[in-house]
Amino acid sequence: MGKDLPIFPLGAVSQDSEQLESFLYSRVFCQRENSPPLRLLIDFLKSRGQNPIVPPNLEQEALEEWAWVQVALGYHRERKSVHLFCVRDRGSYRDVFDQEKKLFLDLLTVHSDIEAQLAIEYVARCRFILTTRMAENDVTDEGYDFNGWILEFYQEQCNGIVQIDKQGFYSPKGELIVDLSVSDEG
Repeated sequence: MGKDLPIFPLGAVSQDSEQLESFLYSRVFCQRENSPPLRLLIDFLKSRGQNPIVPPNLEQEALEEWAWVQVALGYHRERKSVHLFCVRDRGSYRDVFDQEKKLFLDLLTVHSDIEAQLAIEYVARCRFILTTRMAENDVTDEGYDFNGWILEFYQEQCNGIVQIDKQGFYSPKGELIVDLSVSDEG
């Protein structure tokens, strides 16, 4: 688990050594007060046939912690890990939480349909945001599936709604309900 947490602009690109690396971001806006301990996520992934690779320096006590901030979980030894970030409505990264929440409320307010109103309610009421980040040039179908199970866990366990950059917001049934494929390119 790390202590550094970048701000996640839509379509983010970060400097990695001397090359620019593009990342795919997805989020779950969760209404539950606290994030479940990482051990519950790992157990869920295993129950879905996944084999999450946990960082070797991650202490067992940290797996029971609900107030974690950042962790990388691998899905394949030869691929880059999926990075998970959890920012809350309280604590050290509240400013990041507030920025993300405002950004998505602003994006959603231009939509006037019932589905957008549902997404607005979820974002407005969220207590924490779980964000996943995958290296766009390294992710495989297996990685997309792994990420999907992570999103499903938080959606189900934390009363959340899923948002995927360059796509939009998804219903619990996995249907695109608010298309942001054009508006989140900035």
